[in-house]
Amino acid sequence: MLTLEKVTPGVSVIVDKVGGARAFRRRLMELGIIPGTRVEVLRIAPFGDPLELTARGCNLSIRAAEAREVEVVLATAAERSPAAALASGALESVS
Repeated sequence: MLTLEKVTPGVSVIVDKVGGARAFRRRLMELGIIPGTRVEVLRIAPFGDPLELTARGCNLSIRAAEAREVEVVLATAAERSPAAALASGALESVS
């Protein structure tokens, strides 16, 4: 299981699952961090907290503890096998 906290800067990932308390999940959803969203980790602060991300064209920062609750898959893996990514819920279906 890969979490957003473990992603190195410059790497794009696709959000697979957002865990944690209900209020926390809602806050991340309001920021645009929902399953199927492409997220890129831009920078990590010197002591590892917070992380700067870009999602849906916006830059935002979240705490490392919050990033631990977000499960992701590498964007390249999801792009290689869209059917597998759809089956796992990693990508939204586009109509």
